[in-house]
This record gives sequence, structure tokens and C-alpha cells, in this order.
Amino acid sequence: MIYHIKETTSTNDEARKSELHEGDVVWADFQTAGRGQRGHKWLSRHGENVTFSLIFEPHFLPVPEQFAMLEVVTVSLTELFDSYGIDTRIKWTNDIYAGDDKMVGILIEHVYSGCNLSRTIAGIGINVNQREFDPSLPNPTSMSLQTGREYSREEVLGRYVEIAMRNYALLKEGGRDRLHERYVERMYRLGERHPFALPDGTRFEGTITGAEPSGRLLVKRSDGSVGGYLFKEIEFVIQKRDI
Repeated sequence: MIYHIKETTSTNDEARKSELHEGDVVWADFQTAGRGQRGHKWLSRHGENVTFSLIFEPHFLPVPEQFAMLEVVTVSLTELFDSYGIDTRIKWTNDIYAGDDKMVGILIEHVYSGCNLSRTIAGIGINVNQREFDPSLPNPTSMSLQTGREYSREEVLGRYVEIAMRNYALLKEGGRDRLHERYVERMYRLGERHPFALPDGTRFEGTITGAEPSGRLLVKRSDGSVGGYLFKEIEFVIQKRDI
């Protein structure tokens, strides 16, 4: 069921309520404290985009395999945009880019029960009809900016939930390998040579060759060696454009 509310602090906060269950969605027209990765705020204009949380209860999934839930969420987003004729890629780990511009922000939070997952809340913000953005944001875009059209937010949300639950069913039915293949196929800058930055400020050029099922990013350096990097161990270097 989709619960549509006008305003909340964060839809992920609302989605923690015990009366909500797998497949339920909390959709807010505005979040006063929307969150993104690395503690960043998610800024979204009132009534122009879709900010929501989708609840999963993946009791079957061991904790070391939790990256599979991120793959469900992100692959489903690229398939959503495919259905609207918009080509997007997954910027590791879980941003969605059209070209070099960010169209979706995601914050995935897990609850554990012993060795398995108990609950996964996928907080998602899709830029739908917004055309003007805060200048402090690096390289934002929207569905509307990509195509010149406006979209029904209700339709976008409904279509995404349908796709995501279908891919989630694939995971439950043992399709983990196929899901991972689709994630890798849709990775941003896959097979391209680009600069990267390490936490100490060191920069190097490398080529993304894929990702491990655990989520480690695989980057080939100029000397032929391939390094594996976890979240926060490497950064993409992307030029900020004027908006």
C-alpha cells in the first residue's frame, strides 16, 4: 500500500513504524530532514519530485549478501527510466546518473535479525519535474530536464514499485547472479578510463571493470593491477557543471 503524506522529517523515519510491512510505501510531498549518503541532506522542491521509502522484509538474505538489496533498488531505477526512454547508469554504489548528472539519491537502511536481514528500507528521491536546483548541488538533473516533458509523479512511483517488487521476487527465487550481472552491465563509466581520488587525496587514473557481489568496486590501474574498494575508500572525480 502507498501511504501519501504531505510532510515529514524523513520517509525512512516513517517507514520504521511496526504497522508497515513488505511492499508498503511511504511517499511524502516534502521532507524537512531528508537524508542521503555520507550524512548529506537530500534537497527536493515541494510537489515537483517523488521522495519515498519502500519497505522490504528479506528474512531469507544473509547479512554478508545485503548488497543484493541495493542491486534490486538500483537496477529497478534504471529499468524505470528505460521505460520512459531515458538512459541512466548506476554510479557505484547507488546513485543514478543520466550522463554525468545525478537524477536520483538513495539511502538504504537495514535492520538485522541474527545472521540475516530482517527489514530493509530503501529511501529514494527521484528528480521528476524540477528544473531549477540549488547552485550548491553538483550536477543535478531530472526526468523533465532530460526529455523536456512533465510527468505524473503518481505514475512514476507506481511504475517503480511494480518493477522493484518484480526484481525483488527474482532475488527471492534464486536469481542473485542474474541481478548482479544486470547491476554490473548498468554501471556508470564501466570500461572507461577516468580519474579517481583516494581518502588521502591521492589521485590516479583507472578503469572500472565491475563490482564484486559483496559490493567492492573493481578498478584497473595503468600498471594492469586491479584494486577492490569499499564504500568511502575511493571517490569518482567528476567536473561540476554550471547550472
